[in-house]
Amino acid sequence: MNFTVPVCWTGEVDGNRFPFDGYQTMQQNTYIERMIDLSDPEGNIFLNMSSEEAVEAVASGDAQRIGQIDGQFALVQKQGKLVRMARSIGRPLRYFLAKQAAGPCLVVAERIDELKAFLDQEGLGDQFHPSYTRMVPAHYLVELGLIGCPDPNPTYTRFFDPTRNHWSTDLDEIGAAYIGILADECNRWLDRVDSDEPLGVLFSGGIDSGSVFLVLHHLLLQRGESPARLKAFTLSIQGASPDATQAARFLAELDMSLFLEPVEVNTEEIDFRDAVRIIEDYKPLDVQSATMAVAICRGIRQRYPDWKYLVDGDGGDENLKDYPIEENPELTIRSVLNNLMLYQEGWGVDAVKHSLTYSGGQSRGHVRTYAPARAFGFFGFSPYALPNVIAVAEGIPFVELTDWDHQRLYTLKGEIVRRGMEAVTGIRMPIFEKRRFQNGIVSESLFRELFPAEEADYRAVFAQMY
Repeated sequence: MNFTVPVCWTGEVDGNRFPFDGYQTMQQNTYIERMIDLSDPEGNIFLNMSSEEAVEAVASGDAQRIGQIDGQFALVQKQGKLVRMARSIGRPLRYFLAKQAAGPCLVVAERIDELKAFLDQEGLGDQFHPSYTRMVPAHYLVELGLIGCPDPNPTYTRFFDPTRNHWSTDLDEIGAAYIGILADECNRWLDRVDSDEPLGVLFSGGIDSGSVFLVLHHLLLQRGESPARLKAFTLSIQGASPDATQAARFLAELDMSLFLEPVEVNTEEIDFRDAVRIIEDYKPLDVQSATMAVAICRGIRQRYPDWKYLVDGDGGDENLKDYPIEENPELTIRSVLNNLMLYQEGWGVDAVKHSLTYSGGQSRGHVRTYAPARAFGFFGFSPYALPNVIAVAEGIPFVELTDWDHQRLYTLKGEIVRRGMEAVTGIRMPIFEKRRFQNGIVSESLFRELFPAEEADYRAVFAQMY
């Protein structure tokens, strides 16, 4: 029996109260809420606790406890009618709230297509649209109450809030701290990887991939393990890649050329549409980068069917704010230096321009690296994107060190990493001019052949998927 009455009442879930106004259709039977978690626990990397302890931290709803999780993770827990979700930058996590006669049905997964497939299977596909999916923003505890119709908006509680500008202006001190924490995190990761497994680094000879490679090489020697486990995989398209030339020069200068392994790809194998489908996004820079990531991951997989682990330098640019501000009309150097983790999180969950479907900054864009690796069966590791490493970077007094000067900001990254590498590993690392991944693989003319100039073309490919 159903009946409609005017109501102004409050629902409560675990102490959280949700007000409702207007007319609600109430049923004599109780709502039955469902939560389906399709995320893969094997994709999590916990560096300082067990998976059980990390799950308990999220289940507790205590942001301080969640902030103590060190690693690359995406976690979901249901407590009664309240669902809690949390993730780091290194793993995506999406959800979709569907309606059934018996009550709400929350589906959680890494990917949009996984959500759609489940809804289709359950006969709920007519409710689906990709823009109705929601991305859990990195570094926030998201709490969603499954209490009926209408369900309330989720609440967001920050669990990672690093202290800014706490270092001195001594670049030697900053470099040692920054590369020191990078090495600590890589060492903890190596503790969790079988010592017989080979390790591949997606390598361009740039500052980030170069430092990750040299840190891993240094750690393997320290641990008494063979550095022959390492390979520096470099993408080369038709034998004419600026990155391949740079990578060879980088390793030659350090007498490490034996670690280099170019992955040769023909232009016919490069299709940005594949990348759109794999990353489920349409932002041109991310699609272009992902296109090259797809090419190198496919090439490695064809060559090594059983290879598991790939490491990358993604996050290094964001940490040290090394993007050309002039290319983005929405940014100024003051907005970049004055806002906490702007490049990692975008404008933040409370901002007008925050995307509920995609999140913001690297919280959105990291999928350009993560998704291609997963698509080809690799376990990826991005140490620069770990909270502990980001925390050290956020402590750098960028304003004092640059006095708001763009060029001083752009040269700062090389100085910090070079000094840090020498302090931690004893190696004086070669530093080359920055290039985006996609721009370092092909010539300018070939780039124009491979990629559309307008975002609308990328959006059109994405729209055709659904």
